[in-house]
Amino acid sequence: MAVPTIKGIEARTVETRRLRTRVLFSGPAGGVPVLFLHGNLASATWWEETMLRLPKGFRGIAPDQRGYGEADPEAKIDARRGLGDLADDAVALLDHLGVEKAHVVGSSLGGSVVWHLLARYPTRLLSAVLVAPGSPYGFGGTKDERGTPCAPDYAGSGAGLVNPELVRRLAAGDRSTESLFSPRSALRNLVFGPPFVPAREEDLLSATLSVHLGERDYPGDFVPSPHWPFVAPGVWGPNNALSPKYAVPAQEIIAAHPKVPVLWIRGGKDLAVSDQAASDPGNLGRMGLLPGWPGMDAYPPQPMLKQTRYVLAEYAKAGGRYEEVVLPESAHVPFLDNPAGFDRAFHAHLLQG
Repeated sequence: MAVPTIKGIEARTVETRRLRTRVLFSGPAGGVPVLFLHGNLASATWWEETMLRLPKGFRGIAPDQRGYGEADPEAKIDARRGLGDLADDAVALLDHLGVEKAHVVGSSLGGSVVWHLLARYPTRLLSAVLVAPGSPYGFGGTKDERGTPCAPDYAGSGAGLVNPELVRRLAAGDRSTESLFSPRSALRNLVFGPPFVPAREEDLLSATLSVHLGERDYPGDFVPSPHWPFVAPGVWGPNNALSPKYAVPAQEIIAAHPKVPVLWIRGGKDLAVSDQAASDPGNLGRMGLLPGWPGMDAYPPQPMLKQTRYVLAEYAKAGGRYEEVVLPESAHVPFLDNPAGFDRAFHAHLLQG
């Protein structure tokens, strides 16, 4: 599904040594490169306005990542590598474009890719911006700030808890609000945050509907588990790649060298990534929405923000530096619902970096 771009954005099909995909560009060809990595159920389209607002002299680069949009549908995410496929794709794109180093900006799942880049490719980064990122330990199935697993097989993380009604409606191209589990309703309630509705909602929804679907794509495969909530991650697709079972070790992020400056920016009303995230099984169990919850000691809500703060504080102790910026009235995509506040912190970070 082709999504139109806005004036000032150039779209190209680019084929690197790893992936053929659509890449969006803004700004002067010789400008300081800023690589934008989108979140789950999104595409490069989500970054267009942010790219156009970059300070003078910066070059925006935003690919449709593997598994999304106009990326090659035959290119799958091997979840056993965590988000290694997406991180390697990003570096291959920089190589193809002749970019030695770039600022990298990742939202949600894209932020989780940035964790991988910080750990494995720090020499390719000028700085890192984490926009409402997933926890550095992955999504689901862990407790405490050090990411201790709730079960040995990381039950409760991965593709098994993705709502099948949402997947069915994605496959049908549903653009309605007739169900809480329609794509539009999910975006409005969990991503944009009511009452905000973006001006380009139709294009953003089209980008969401362009996700690649299947057991090797979204949502991915899963296996039964003897541990609550009785599903464990499989080996394909983005949701399994986000499982703590496959996450890059946090110690690699902390020990990375060189240490680039990190901006962590998030919305104070984010329901998707928080210490009581709306789709976290520990939180759903606590609320009585998943039966058989074993209780706070065995399976508490994942403290995602505390985990991120702990890892970044350890990164700083090891010689790095980071800044946490909270936009109190924003939800999961502050670059859309509060562009002025987001740009204030983002642009200052770029100009200092």
